[in-house]
Amino acid sequence: MPVMDINADLGEGFGVWELGDDLALLDVITSANVACGFHAGDPLIMRRVCAAAVGRGVAIGAQVSYRDLAGFGRREMDVAPAELTAEVLYQLAALDGIARAEGGRVAYVKPHGALYNRLARDPAQARAVADAVRAYDTTLPVLTLPGSALFEVADGLTVVEECFADRAYTPEGRLVSRREPGAVVRDPALVAERAVRMATEGRVTAVDGSEVALSPRSVCVHGDTPGAVELVRGVRAALADAGVRLRPFA
Repeated sequence: MPVMDINADLGEGFGVWELGDDLALLDVITSANVACGFHAGDPLIMRRVCAAAVGRGVAIGAQVSYRDLAGFGRREMDVAPAELTAEVLYQLAALDGIARAEGGRVAYVKPHGALYNRLARDPAQARAVADAVRAYDTTLPVLTLPGSALFEVADGLTVVEECFADRAYTPEGRLVSRREPGAVVRDPALVAERAVRMATEGRVTAVDGSEVALSPRSVCVHGDTPGAVELVRGVRAALADAGVRLRPFA
């Protein structure tokens, strides 16, 4: 029987600004990628999400990013490796401290946005992030795309493949840029269908009609996608109907 984790991005508000329905998503997902304050989130939001995740038995992940509040972490930046390592370590330690104060802990790391995509192709940036995780806790797994440069520089770290139910894929297995039309899949039935196929067959159809092979342990549905709660509910129900067991990967 296949086993799959469902993750989503949470805590992406800032101050009085809210984005997504964190509490509703926490009732459906099995792992929460919590913003650590560099692309979104603030200490109060981080604490609220961690407390709610602990109360529901949802795994907490540190969603680390470039320091880019204005661009929501979706603008690629050239950050010196030593600086990037320190900034990722700062975010990871901050969220883990808050999570522990609420009776939980950070169980994994997932880079966000432009950093996530950069790590897939840039060994130097990937090594900088891996160095931060290694310096903090070598047992923490890191979520990434299949074929990511993180696999090349893991050096003892656990790197876990994930797939995206609500994002379009290129023939090379990368995510279509959000600047391109059709980059985000919004049809609930199609999102659920893609999730099931990726979990049970290890395949997804790319934008050109070709097939991309995957070996995911976690499926992501973005918390800021319009109708995200209903999308995740549909994905969870479809996976259960297909005989897929749902549980955190970390």
